Amino acid sequence: MAKSVKFSDCIASYNAIMKDIEARRFAGIYLLSGDEGYFIDAICDKLSATILNEAERAFNQLTVYGQDSDTGKIVMLCRQMPMMGSYQVVIVKEAQQLTKIDNLVHYTSQPQSSTILIICYKNKEQGRGIDKRTAFYKSCAKNGCVFESLRPRDYEIDSWLSGHIASTGFSIDPKAMAMLKEHVGMDIGRMARELDKLSVSMNEGERRITDTHIEEFIGISKEFNTFELNDAVLKQDMARAMRIADHFAHNPKSYPITLTITVLFGLFQQLFLLNYHSWLTRKRGIPFPSDAELISLIRANNLYAVRELKSHVAKWDNRRVFGILGLLREYDAKSKGVDSGGLDGGELLKELLLKIFIQR
Repeated sequence: MAKSVKFSDCIASYNAIMKDIEARRFAGIYLLSGDEGYFIDAICDKLSATILNEAERAFNQLTVYGQDSDTGKIVMLCRQMPMMGSYQVVIVKEAQQLTKIDNLVHYTSQPQSSTILIICYKNKEQGRGIDKRTAFYKSCAKNGCVFESLRPRDYEIDSWLSGHIASTGFSIDPKAMAMLKEHVGMDIGRMARELDKLSVSMNEGERRITDTHIEEFIGISKEFNTFELNDAVLKQDMARAMRIADHFAHNPKSYPITLTITVLFGLFQQLFLLNYHSWLTRKRGIPFPSDAELISLIRANNLYAVRELKSHVAKWDNRRVFGILGLLREYDAKSKGVDSGGLDGGELLKELLLKIFIQR
């Protein structure tokens, strides 16, 4: 059975490929596939800007699109010799729309040393990936470079994001990171674009991105967001939680209740896991995990989040947490129209929060 690729493997492979491109160590074939378009586009853009100079690109760099082309035409293009210089570059974008892509094996099994073929295959739909058992895939792996681009899980994105920001000479506060993630979701490409906007908007000499920068340049309230709601609930600050819920109620499109419940559910899952590891320490003599270990064990975003949870976990014993997890499941169903009693999302959220605070 083939070993499944992890997001950390994807990042390591991405960094290695980009380093090779910088050093002008090119493969003859690049098969770039996966469900995260950002890394595919970044590698393709780097190659298209690096292999040939501007004058050479006018004659020897060709871009075709899967929907408008066919494998026979692409093979023919790849077999041509460069008009000047050492390389001809053929870029196939949206290759997932190419009919009978496996027929490219007629070229990839015997590539030309003067052609660099770049295939960008974005399988956004589950089950639409390239079959790794085919002769086409195997020939790309043998004669070139294959890269699988993965979307990160929620708990994996912070390390990538911190590293990406650090590579640009900036750093980011935990709260600012949480606000950015809430606004953008798991869209890495959009996140990178928002960070580019920040980098040119901040004052000269500023290198640390704070919640104030997020609010000023991206337009996210640093007071009313799910990060702040989680914080208010964790600290049992009912008044602040209800103010945030009221803001959400007046902005249902920006703060859908289903997303808010999912975020709250994640908070109480983490509290449950912290309590569980405390129980293991007391009952079985197992050492309590370090903060660094807890990031992985409870799927926290960073050390700051772990320390905040640890400082307030005593208020949330697991008997209470179990009851709240049940409430969250109940209100998730209500938010989808099951026994909602005619209440809208804002009213349901306020009712849910009141029950969370009085749960014993």
